[in-house]
Amino acid sequence: MPADDLYYTQFVNALTKDGWSITDDPLYLPMPTRKLYVDIGAEKLLFAERQQKKIAVEIKSFIGVSDLVALYQAVGQYTLYKLALEKLQPDRVLYLAVTDLVFTKIFQLDIGSVLIENNSLSMVTFNVDSEEIVEWLHTNQTET
Repeated sequence: MPADDLYYTQFVNALTKDGWSITDDPLYLPMPTRKLYVDIGAEKLLFAERQQKKIAVEIKSFIGVSDLVALYQAVGQYTLYKLALEKLQPDRVLYLAVTDLVFTKIFQLDIGSVLIENNSLSMVTFNVDSEEIVEWLHTNQTET
């Protein structure tokens, strides 16, 4: 089993405050020769629309050797999980979760902005101190 991310608890609290129910912790994706685990599987019932939204979220802290190495790893892992989800659970949308500070530093002011501009990632940002969701960012194919 994979280790929890540094901000795992704060993100789960933020997600719960936002009305999501945690369904899988972690979300297991059985591949023929590998075991993949996305940090969180969650769902939310939208009463006004009477439909259920399902998501998977990979949480990243971007603490390590360098921001660029962390970005490589996060995008690679996100891409692998997204492909596995499309095959195994196509009704789930994958999100990369980062703190609002990491988002500002890496995804608004740095090379990560290219990923946002090209709609390559669906992301959710959260505030560690208030344990609240700040923003949902969607690719053209997703909405929450």
